[in-house]
Amino acid sequence: MALIELEKLTFCYPLRQAPALDDVSFHVEEGDFVVVCGESGCGKSTLLRHLKPVLTPHGTRTGIIRYDGAPLERIDPRRQAQEIGFVFQNPDNQLVTDKVWHELAFGLESLGRSQQEIRRRVAEMASFFGIQDWFSADVSQLSGGQKQLLNLASVMAMQPRVLVLDEPTSQLDPIAASEFLQTVKKLNRDIGTTVILTEHRLEEVFPLADRIAVMQQGRLMAYEPPAQAGAFLTQHSCGLQPALPAPLRLRVALDDIDAGQEFPLTVRDGRKWLSRLMEGRPIAYRRLPVKQPPKREELFRVKEVWFRYEKNGRDIVRDLSFTVRQGEFFCIVGGNGAGKTTTLSLLGGVLRPTRGKVLYRGKEVSKYHGELYKQNLAVLPQSPQALFVHKTVHADLMEMVRGEDDAAQRIEEIAQQVGIAELLDAHPYDLSGGEQQKAALAKVLLLRPRVLLMDEPTKGLDGDYKQMLGQLLQQLQSTGLTIVMVTHDIEFSAQFADRCAMFFDGSIVSSGEPRAFFGGNSFYTTAANRLSRHIFDDAVTCGDVESLCRRNLQGEEAI
Repeated sequence: MALIELEKLTFCYPLRQAPALDDVSFHVEEGDFVVVCGESGCGKSTLLRHLKPVLTPHGTRTGIIRYDGAPLERIDPRRQAQEIGFVFQNPDNQLVTDKVWHELAFGLESLGRSQQEIRRRVAEMASFFGIQDWFSADVSQLSGGQKQLLNLASVMAMQPRVLVLDEPTSQLDPIAASEFLQTVKKLNRDIGTTVILTEHRLEEVFPLADRIAVMQQGRLMAYEPPAQAGAFLTQHSCGLQPALPAPLRLRVALDDIDAGQEFPLTVRDGRKWLSRLMEGRPIAYRRLPVKQPPKREELFRVKEVWFRYEKNGRDIVRDLSFTVRQGEFFCIVGGNGAGKTTTLSLLGGVLRPTRGKVLYRGKEVSKYHGELYKQNLAVLPQSPQALFVHKTVHADLMEMVRGEDDAAQRIEEIAQQVGIAELLDAHPYDLSGGEQQKAALAKVLLLRPRVLLMDEPTKGLDGDYKQMLGQLLQQLQSTGLTIVMVTHDIEFSAQFADRCAMFFDGSIVSSGEPRAFFGGNSFYTTAANRLSRHIFDDAVTCGDVESLCRRNLQGEEAI
């Protein structure tokens, strides 16, 4: 008997005509690892929230969800709380206490467990998840990765049978995300916990899953093992092809050259496949031609900047110096808690340096006052909800153009441009994380900025929309827009940035154009680079690897 069964589940939000879930049916066996994927707004988060009754959104629902053979809503609430654990996309939305040790104990206290049992389970979870070193720390002092790990440990302390995770790595750097997902797989493999996970980083989760559920516009399009699901996604247009594992994308892209039946999912298998493809062939071209960047004048200069939030606190930014040029697409990558978001706030004048200077066009940012933001500089914050103040998306957008003669036309154009034309009448808080990100971007772009500061703009977005966003930003860049972006999205940076910088311990330790920058890294690099670096030099995107393969196998005319 299946542990979880969904039978013809249909759900519609209030005031929406199209259902968020449409006749969804599948089952999950005990101990399965299921990944739910699909475009932003396809119903993934809505589906997961129906598996935890206390989180079920308001609306009209038909169909049945069974848990352990019984209708889920009839299961005792206490049993639901204990056996179905849920980890949110934003770690701050789940934290309820001020200390790490109390957060671990909170769920058990709510269940009325004895003090002795609580101490034993808390100690076990702290040891398993490596929390001992920050066991007594304030929750507010933790990095994003530590907060998400704490949320997972707090849920696992209650020994759930089912662990539901809604894009848990969206705010984590690549290394923290990989470690987090491996921990989830270990819980699934060693303890037998059933895992149901939504994720846009298909590169990491595809090889871990037993089954892949593919969602499109609220419907379940496929429910297959990873290899079959990957084959399905390569043949159907559902917005996920750019997010598929790099080895699989390369294999499909080179289908006319390699007629084999192999569909690799991991970097290891991709390296083996690429080696066999190039075996016995002379490698005449190991790198692509280097493009000389255009000469651009200096826009921002950060000179020996230090910053701390509290007078006696530690320095978050330490002796930071770098420049950003006019019309450049500049990406900053690095671990959680390294100081990237703080640096973005310093550039935007939201924070003032403790020491040092931040100059914009040769003048200190702190001396610009209000004129800095008048059709000059705009900020897309890490949390898009911070920009929403009205009851509909349209009202939020209208706020930016009120009083302009062409306000309605501008809203219509930007809504079409960023893909939210059908969401204008929706409440911003009813949107999915990816849809909120799109709406926030539209609101910011209505300012017609000359400089755009962006903090994690690709989180919650599907692969197809990321491509559209990258092309949109490049189009705006061609009109003179300067973009400074803080991101954990290595693949996006490698494909679209002009220059990338590594942030570590409060400062930038290296920077360069994407091929030179990512080509020398082991972990902060793309899957395409890791699977091809034994054959090619500085190939960092799937497009780079494909071009070099064709150039070597078909000759110079392939490029």
